[in-house]
Amino acid sequence: MKKKFAVNKTYEEINEKIKKGDAVIVTAEEMINIVDEIGIVKAAEEVDVVTTGTFGAMCSSGAFLNVGHTKPKMKMEEIYLNEVSVYGGLAAVDLYIGATALPENDPRNEVYPGKFEYGGAHVIEELIAGEDIELEAYAYGTDCYPRREIRKTININNIRDATLFNPRNCYQNYNVAVNRSSRTIYTYMGVLKPNFSNATYSSAGQLSPLLNDPYFETIGIGTRIFLGGGIGYIAFQGTQHAPFGIGRTVKGQPKSGSGTIMTVGDMKQMSTEFIRAASIVGYGVSLFVGIGIPIPVLNERIAYYTSVKDSEILAPVYDYSSDYPSGEVIEPIAYVNYEQLRKGVIEIKEKKVPASPLSSYYKAREIAEILKEWIKEGKFDVSKPAETLPAPESEVKIEREY
Repeated sequence: MKKKFAVNKTYEEINEKIKKGDAVIVTAEEMINIVDEIGIVKAAEEVDVVTTGTFGAMCSSGAFLNVGHTKPKMKMEEIYLNEVSVYGGLAAVDLYIGATALPENDPRNEVYPGKFEYGGAHVIEELIAGEDIELEAYAYGTDCYPRREIRKTININNIRDATLFNPRNCYQNYNVAVNRSSRTIYTYMGVLKPNFSNATYSSAGQLSPLLNDPYFETIGIGTRIFLGGGIGYIAFQGTQHAPFGIGRTVKGQPKSGSGTIMTVGDMKQMSTEFIRAASIVGYGVSLFVGIGIPIPVLNERIAYYTSVKDSEILAPVYDYSSDYPSGEVIEPIAYVNYEQLRKGVIEIKEKKVPASPLSSYYKAREIAEILKEWIKEGKFDVSKPAETLPAPESEVKIEREY
């Protein structure tokens, strides 16, 4: 039997309030205090939308570009942007550049072995910044596309389309990385010192979008979002989306990576304030992406989930010297919560370990605030998804906690 709620709102009702300027919009941080002060039901009655935010490295990102036809026309096959290899197995002048793509012959890699200073993420950031990019392309030539090579300068203002299309963003939860070996290791989670000397993590915790809607009741295909400083959308479930068969704690919180989203947006709207390239020593290149998702408070269950605190979210601790690279399903060394992580010290096997973030809580908070202002000003409304993302049903015992 489905639970009947004291509060029931629709997307249409909330958007009408936004249009009239009557909607109550708060950030996920603010929602915690509101629920503590007035309770779940009253919070659900008073609050219409909760805004969230995250800003971290999202390697599974990239951009579709249409660079416009040449004269004579050309079907580009082997393509480089600032010497970074680009995928061209599409139509004539469509291409895809991945954030982690690297130059084939970068002399800096010989001077600093394992240190990659430039890649696809940098090309994406420079395009958004309006900088000139060197395009080099080759083709086999056909009757309809006779040109065989070209070298020219492009920028975001003189190409037809620039679309950020990220296969996997915004992990619902994520690992804490440590190293119990006797040597320093270099990973996408940063430099990990030997013998549990440091730990790194990457999540905005209580501000993180998918942790505030753990069963994807309002988040799905077509959801309008803040993406890189502009308006974007959720295109589909992200690759490696895996919300089933995992442990969950209070408020439906997953104890591992769980859900992901595929995102899309117009790069011409974006800002380098919220799209930044990163060079990670010993690993390669990644792209920091800012994402914010508004969560409409349709009922008290959603109000309950959006009041989640850092202390209620557990992250698994894994050894990146052996357990993670093995590819085997291995139990984590421990679980720690985000309140402990944000304090900068966690305890593993009775040892106090310094912990540092690879994501920015400051930027996550800024994104949630910007999204809040956009909605209050009537520039952004909440969109009902065409289809919600695959998820297990919300557990009755969790619903009864409030």
